[in-house]
Amino acid sequence: MTDAVARIHAAFADAGVTGRLHALDIDSGEELDAGADQPVCTASVHKLCLLVALHERAARGALDLAEQVETVPGGRTAGPTGVAAMLDAARMSLRDLAYLMMAVSDNAAADLLLRRVGLDAVNATTDRLGLTRTRAVHSFGEMLATVREDAGPDGARALADPRVVSRLRALDPDRTNRSTPRDMTRLLRAVWRDEACTPEHGAAMRRIMGLQVWPHRLASGFPFDDVHVAGKTGSLPTLRNEVGVVEYPDGGRYAVAVFTRTAHTAATLPAADAVIGTAARIAVDALRAKAFRSR
Repeated sequence: MTDAVARIHAAFADAGVTGRLHALDIDSGEELDAGADQPVCTASVHKLCLLVALHERAARGALDLAEQVETVPGGRTAGPTGVAAMLDAARMSLRDLAYLMMAVSDNAAADLLLRRVGLDAVNATTDRLGLTRTRAVHSFGEMLATVREDAGPDGARALADPRVVSRLRALDPDRTNRSTPRDMTRLLRAVWRDEACTPEHGAAMRRIMGLQVWPHRLASGFPFDDVHVAGKTGSLPTLRNEVGVVEYPDGGRYAVAVFTRTAHTAATLPAADAVIGTAARIAVDALRAKAFRSR
Protein backbone atom coordinates (compact mmCIF):
# COMPACT_ATOMS: atom_id res chain seq x y z
CA MET A 1 0.00 0.00 0.00
CA THR A 2 2.90 2.37 0.68
CA ASP A 3 3.97 2.19 -2.96
CA ALA A 4 0.42 2.90 -4.12
CA VAL A 5 0.17 5.98 -1.89
CA ALA A 6 3.47 7.27 -3.28
CA ARG A 7 2.21 6.74 -6.84
CA ILE A 8 -1.01 8.59 -6.03
CA HIS A 9 0.87 11.57 -4.65
CA ALA A 10 3.15 11.52 -7.71
CA ALA A 11 0.12 11.49 -10.01
CA PHE A 12 -1.36 14.47 -8.16
CA ALA A 13 1.93 16.36 -8.48
CA ASP A 14 2.24 15.58 -12.20
CA ALA A 15 -1.28 16.94 -12.75
CA GLY A 16 -0.50 20.10 -10.81
CA VAL A 17 -2.98 19.49 -8.01
CA THR A 18 -2.99 18.97 -4.27
CA GLY A 19 -5.05 15.87 -3.65
CA ARG A 20 -6.67 13.97 -0.77
CA LEU A 21 -7.95 10.43 -1.24
CA HIS A 22 -9.51 7.57 0.65
CA ALA A 23 -10.42 4.21 -0.87
CA LEU A 24 -12.33 1.47 0.93
CA ASP A 25 -13.16 -2.14 0.10
CA ILE A 26 -16.87 -2.05 0.95
CA ASP A 27 -17.01 -5.70 1.99
CA SER A 28 -13.67 -6.38 3.69
CA GLY A 29 -13.08 -2.92 5.17
CA GLU A 30 -9.54 -2.82 3.77
CA GLU A 31 -8.55 0.78 3.05
CA LEU A 32 -5.99 3.06 1.46
CA ASP A 33 -5.28 6.47 3.00
CA ALA A 34 -3.72 9.37 1.12
CA GLY A 35 -4.77 12.32 3.26
CA ALA A 36 -8.08 10.74 4.22
CA ASP A 37 -8.71 12.84 7.32
CA GLN A 38 -7.90 16.26 5.91
CA PRO A 39 -10.91 18.62 5.91
CA VAL A 40 -12.13 19.39 2.40
CA CYS A 41 -14.74 21.62 0.76
CA THR A 42 -17.38 19.32 -0.65
CA ALA A 43 -19.04 21.68 -3.18
CA SER A 44 -21.65 19.63 -5.06
CA VAL A 45 -20.45 16.38 -3.50
CA HIS A 46 -22.62 17.42 -0.53
CA LYS A 47 -25.64 16.66 -2.70
CA LEU A 48 -24.99 13.03 -1.80
CA CYS A 49 -25.68 13.85 1.86
CA LEU A 50 -28.92 15.56 0.82
CA LEU A 51 -29.90 12.52 -1.26
CA VAL A 52 -29.46 10.22 1.74
CA ALA A 53 -31.42 12.57 4.01
CA LEU A 54 -34.23 12.74 1.45
CA HIS A 55 -34.52 8.96 1.23
CA GLU A 56 -34.20 8.52 4.98
CA ARG A 57 -37.21 10.80 5.48
CA ALA A 58 -39.14 8.99 2.74
CA ALA A 59 -38.41 5.64 4.39
CA ARG A 60 -39.88 6.98 7.65
CA GLY A 61 -42.99 8.23 5.89
CA ALA A 62 -42.12 11.88 6.51
CA LEU A 63 -42.46 12.66 2.80
CA ASP A 64 -43.56 11.02 -0.45
CA LEU A 65 -40.98 10.90 -3.23
CA ALA A 66 -43.80 11.21 -5.78
CA GLU A 67 -44.80 14.57 -4.27
CA GLN A 68 -45.00 17.23 -6.99
CA VAL A 69 -43.05 20.49 -6.81
CA GLU A 70 -43.67 23.64 -8.84
CA THR A 71 -40.58 25.51 -9.98
CA VAL A 72 -40.62 28.87 -11.71
CA PRO A 73 -37.67 30.59 -13.43
CA GLY A 74 -37.48 33.58 -11.10
CA GLY A 75 -37.05 31.54 -7.94
CA ARG A 76 -34.44 29.03 -9.05
CA THR A 77 -30.84 28.72 -7.90
CA ALA A 78 -28.52 29.50 -10.81
CA GLY A 79 -26.64 26.79 -12.65
CA PRO A 80 -25.75 25.49 -16.12
CA THR A 81 -27.73 22.23 -16.01
CA GLY A 82 -31.18 20.79 -15.40
CA VAL A 83 -33.98 22.91 -13.97
CA ALA A 84 -31.48 25.68 -13.25
CA ALA A 85 -30.95 26.19 -16.99
CA MET A 86 -34.61 25.91 -18.05
CA LEU A 87 -36.51 28.97 -19.26
CA ASP A 88 -40.05 27.94 -18.41
CA ALA A 89 -41.99 26.80 -15.36
CA ALA A 90 -41.81 23.10 -14.56
CA ARG A 91 -43.60 20.64 -12.30
CA MET A 92 -41.93 17.42 -11.22
CA SER A 93 -41.64 14.94 -8.38
CA LEU A 94 -39.14 14.97 -5.56
CA ARG A 95 -37.51 11.83 -6.93
CA ASP A 96 -37.11 13.36 -10.40
CA LEU A 97 -35.54 16.44 -8.83
CA ALA A 98 -33.18 14.07 -7.00
CA TYR A 99 -32.28 12.48 -10.33
CA LEU A 100 -31.39 15.87 -11.84
CA MET A 101 -29.47 16.86 -8.70
CA MET A 102 -27.26 13.77 -8.92
CA ALA A 103 -27.05 13.02 -12.65
CA VAL A 104 -26.25 16.55 -13.89
CA SER A 105 -25.55 18.31 -10.56
CA ASP A 106 -28.57 20.61 -10.93
CA ASN A 107 -28.27 23.35 -8.31
CA ALA A 108 -31.89 24.44 -8.59
CA ALA A 109 -33.15 20.90 -8.08
CA ALA A 110 -30.87 20.50 -5.06
CA ASP A 111 -32.12 23.65 -3.37
CA LEU A 112 -35.76 22.73 -4.02
CA LEU A 113 -35.08 19.44 -2.25
CA LEU A 114 -33.17 21.18 0.52
CA ARG A 115 -36.13 23.50 1.04
CA ARG A 116 -38.33 20.42 1.51
CA VAL A 117 -35.91 18.40 3.67
CA GLY A 118 -34.13 21.12 5.65
CA LEU A 119 -30.48 21.73 6.42
CA ASP A 120 -30.90 20.41 9.97
CA ALA A 121 -32.19 17.09 8.60
CA VAL A 122 -29.14 16.72 6.36
CA ASN A 123 -26.83 17.24 9.33
CA ALA A 124 -28.92 14.91 11.50
CA THR A 125 -28.49 12.19 8.88
CA THR A 126 -24.72 12.55 8.69
CA ASP A 127 -24.55 12.69 12.50
CA ARG A 128 -26.54 9.47 12.77
CA LEU A 129 -24.14 7.74 10.42
CA GLY A 130 -21.14 8.84 12.50
CA LEU A 131 -19.76 11.31 9.96
CA THR A 132 -18.35 13.61 12.62
CA ARG A 133 -16.29 15.75 10.22
CA THR A 134 -19.15 16.36 7.77
CA ARG A 135 -21.31 19.48 8.00
CA ALA A 136 -23.68 21.42 5.77
CA VAL A 137 -23.73 25.10 6.69
CA HIS A 138 -25.62 26.61 3.75
CA SER A 139 -27.68 25.84 0.65
CA PHE A 140 -26.04 25.60 -2.76
CA GLY A 141 -27.50 28.96 -3.74
CA GLU A 142 -26.08 30.53 -0.60
CA MET A 143 -22.69 28.98 -1.31
CA LEU A 144 -22.68 30.45 -4.82
CA ALA A 145 -23.77 33.80 -3.38
CA THR A 146 -20.63 33.88 -1.22
CA VAL A 147 -18.54 33.34 -4.37
CA ARG A 148 -20.23 36.30 -6.05
CA GLU A 149 -19.81 38.49 -2.98
CA ASP A 150 -16.16 37.54 -2.51
CA ALA A 151 -15.37 38.02 -6.20
CA GLY A 152 -16.46 41.64 -5.97
CA PRO A 153 -17.77 44.00 -8.67
CA ASP A 154 -15.85 42.37 -11.53
CA GLY A 155 -17.89 39.19 -11.08
CA ALA A 156 -16.80 35.98 -12.79
CA ARG A 157 -13.89 37.72 -14.53
CA ALA A 158 -12.27 38.28 -11.15
CA LEU A 159 -12.06 34.52 -10.60
CA ALA A 160 -9.12 34.38 -13.00
CA ASP A 161 -7.10 36.22 -10.37
CA PRO A 162 -5.48 33.83 -7.83
CA ARG A 163 -5.63 36.57 -5.18
CA VAL A 164 -9.39 36.79 -5.52
CA VAL A 165 -9.78 33.01 -5.49
CA SER A 166 -7.70 32.80 -2.31
CA ARG A 167 -10.30 34.79 -0.40
CA LEU A 168 -13.35 32.76 -1.43
CA ARG A 169 -15.19 31.48 1.62
CA ALA A 170 -16.51 28.60 -0.49
CA LEU A 171 -12.96 27.23 -0.65
CA ASP A 172 -12.38 27.36 3.12
CA PRO A 173 -13.56 24.17 4.91
CA ASP A 174 -14.10 26.18 8.08
CA ARG A 175 -16.68 28.40 6.37
CA THR A 176 -18.51 26.19 3.89
CA ASN A 177 -20.03 22.73 3.44
CA ARG A 178 -17.30 20.32 4.39
CA SER A 179 -16.25 16.72 5.02
CA THR A 180 -13.22 14.43 4.75
CA PRO A 181 -12.45 11.73 2.19
CA ARG A 182 -12.85 9.09 4.93
CA ASP A 183 -16.28 10.38 5.93
CA MET A 184 -17.41 10.24 2.32
CA THR A 185 -16.31 6.64 1.75
CA ARG A 186 -18.01 5.73 5.02
CA LEU A 187 -21.22 7.27 3.69
CA LEU A 188 -20.89 5.42 0.40
CA ARG A 189 -20.32 2.15 2.22
CA ALA A 190 -23.48 2.73 4.27
CA VAL A 191 -25.47 3.34 1.08
CA TRP A 192 -24.11 0.26 -0.66
CA ARG A 193 -24.64 -1.97 2.40
CA ASP A 194 -28.18 -0.67 3.04
CA GLU A 195 -27.09 0.75 6.39
CA ALA A 196 -28.01 4.34 5.52
CA CYS A 197 -31.60 3.50 4.69
CA THR A 198 -33.96 0.61 3.92
CA PRO A 199 -32.95 -1.72 1.06
CA GLU A 200 -35.66 -0.26 -1.18
CA HIS A 201 -34.34 3.26 -0.75
CA GLY A 202 -30.73 2.12 -0.85
CA ALA A 203 -31.36 0.58 -4.27
CA ALA A 204 -33.01 3.81 -5.45
CA MET A 205 -30.00 5.89 -4.37
CA ARG A 206 -27.54 3.50 -6.02
CA ARG A 207 -29.55 3.65 -9.25
CA ILE A 208 -29.53 7.45 -9.30
CA MET A 209 -25.79 7.62 -8.63
CA GLY A 210 -25.20 5.22 -11.49
CA LEU A 211 -26.92 7.66 -13.87
CA GLN A 212 -24.39 10.47 -13.45
CA VAL A 213 -23.43 11.70 -16.91
CA TRP A 214 -19.88 12.92 -16.28
CA PRO A 215 -17.19 10.45 -17.48
CA HIS A 216 -14.13 12.70 -17.21
CA ARG A 217 -13.15 12.22 -13.56
CA LEU A 218 -13.63 9.02 -11.53
CA ALA A 219 -15.02 6.93 -14.41
CA SER A 220 -12.08 7.82 -16.65
CA GLY A 221 -9.87 5.52 -14.58
CA PHE A 222 -12.07 2.48 -15.29
CA PRO A 223 -12.74 2.36 -19.05
CA PHE A 224 -14.19 -1.14 -19.07
CA ASP A 225 -17.67 -2.24 -20.18
CA ASP A 226 -17.97 -4.68 -17.30
CA VAL A 227 -16.90 -2.27 -14.53
CA HIS A 228 -19.65 -0.01 -13.21
CA VAL A 229 -18.92 3.40 -11.69
CA ALA A 230 -21.52 5.38 -9.74
CA GLY A 231 -20.51 8.79 -8.42
CA LYS A 232 -21.06 12.44 -7.64
CA THR A 233 -18.79 15.26 -8.73
CA GLY A 234 -18.20 18.63 -7.13
CA SER A 235 -16.60 21.73 -8.65
CA LEU A 236 -15.70 25.27 -7.65
CA PRO A 237 -12.90 27.58 -8.86
CA THR A 238 -9.60 25.60 -8.57
CA LEU A 239 -11.47 22.70 -6.92
CA ARG A 240 -12.41 19.37 -8.53
CA ASN A 241 -13.86 16.47 -6.55
CA GLU A 242 -15.59 13.16 -7.03
CA VAL A 243 -16.78 10.41 -4.73
CA GLY A 244 -18.22 7.13 -5.91
CA VAL A 245 -18.27 3.36 -5.96
CA VAL A 246 -16.49 1.14 -8.46
CA GLU A 247 -18.03 -2.32 -8.93
CA TYR A 248 -16.23 -5.20 -10.67
CA PRO A 249 -17.87 -8.25 -12.29
CA ASP A 250 -16.27 -10.53 -9.68
CA GLY A 251 -18.29 -8.80 -6.95
CA GLY A 252 -15.59 -6.42 -5.73
CA ARG A 253 -17.00 -3.07 -4.55
CA TYR A 254 -14.79 -0.11 -3.73
CA ALA A 255 -15.77 3.30 -2.37
CA VAL A 256 -13.41 6.07 -3.44
CA ALA A 257 -13.32 9.76 -2.50
CA VAL A 258 -10.93 12.14 -4.27
CA PHE A 259 -10.71 15.87 -3.54
CA THR A 260 -8.29 18.10 -5.45
CA ARG A 261 -7.22 21.73 -5.57
CA THR A 262 -4.99 23.45 -8.10
CA ALA A 263 -3.27 26.82 -8.18
CA HIS A 264 -4.47 27.34 -11.76
CA THR A 265 -7.69 29.33 -12.08
CA ALA A 266 -8.62 28.07 -15.56
CA ALA A 267 -12.07 26.46 -15.67
CA THR A 268 -10.87 23.79 -18.10
CA LEU A 269 -7.93 21.68 -16.96
CA PRO A 270 -8.25 18.17 -18.42
CA ALA A 271 -5.24 16.84 -16.51
CA ALA A 272 -6.74 17.95 -13.19
CA ASP A 273 -9.98 16.15 -14.03
CA ALA A 274 -8.30 12.99 -15.31
CA VAL A 275 -6.01 12.55 -12.31
CA ILE A 276 -9.08 11.82 -10.17
CA GLY A 277 -9.61 8.67 -12.24
CA THR A 278 -5.90 7.87 -12.30
CA ALA A 279 -5.55 8.13 -8.52
CA ALA A 280 -8.72 6.13 -7.93
CA ARG A 281 -7.52 3.36 -10.26
CA ILE A 282 -4.17 3.12 -8.44
CA ALA A 283 -6.00 2.86 -5.11
CA VAL A 284 -8.53 0.28 -6.27
CA ASP A 285 -5.86 -1.83 -7.99
CA ALA A 286 -3.88 -1.85 -4.73
CA LEU A 287 -6.92 -2.95 -2.71
CA ARG A 288 -7.74 -5.69 -5.21
CA ALA A 289 -4.14 -6.93 -5.30
CA LYS A 290 -4.07 -7.17 -1.51
CA ALA A 291 -7.35 -9.06 -1.47
CA PHE A 292 -6.10 -11.58 -4.03
CA ARG A 293 -2.84 -12.11 -2.09
CA SER A 294 -4.78 -12.88 1.08
CA ARG A 295 -6.93 -15.59 -0.51
